[in-house]
Amino acid sequence: MIIYDLSCDNNHRFEGWFRSADDFEKQHERHLVRCPQCDSATTRRIPSAVAIGGHHNQEGQDGNAALPEVSAKGATTALMPAGTQFASAYRQLIQAIVNSSEDVGASFAEEARKIHYNEAPERSIRGQASADECEALRDEGIDILHLPIVKDEH
Repeated sequence: MIIYDLSCDNNHRFEGWFRSADDFEKQHERHLVRCPQCDSATTRRIPSAVAIGGHHNQEGQDGNAALPEVSAKGATTALMPAGTQFASAYRQLIQAIVNSSEDVGASFAEEARKIHYNEAPERSIRGQASADECEALRDEGIDILHLPIVKDEH
């Protein structure tokens, strides 16, 4: 699952969730990506406010965090909110994924393969997989996202 920050020609900002970058491109070309506020089909991707990467950004001249930069490997980096702000945003992301996916438990790797090889209906799934299973899925060209669980701080 890929989440893109988008904007329409009226500068309304919104986000779109897509199965893959290719899925986004196909929908965008067919004008299926539309602004939820004004229904404009003239949309574009914009830099994401939050991206996780391996390098820290330099501060801009005004003292604020610089816009995300693209590294040689093509990954973006951005300054992350500190402590509880990040944890709260991360928990919201996890909850959105939970609400929009099917829990397949320990059968995650098996079910992901079935979906990838068109042996099961295409849908968003979540579950548990070992590091070896995740690596094997990636080696087969199956895109997955490993999300660690953040413990509640009470």
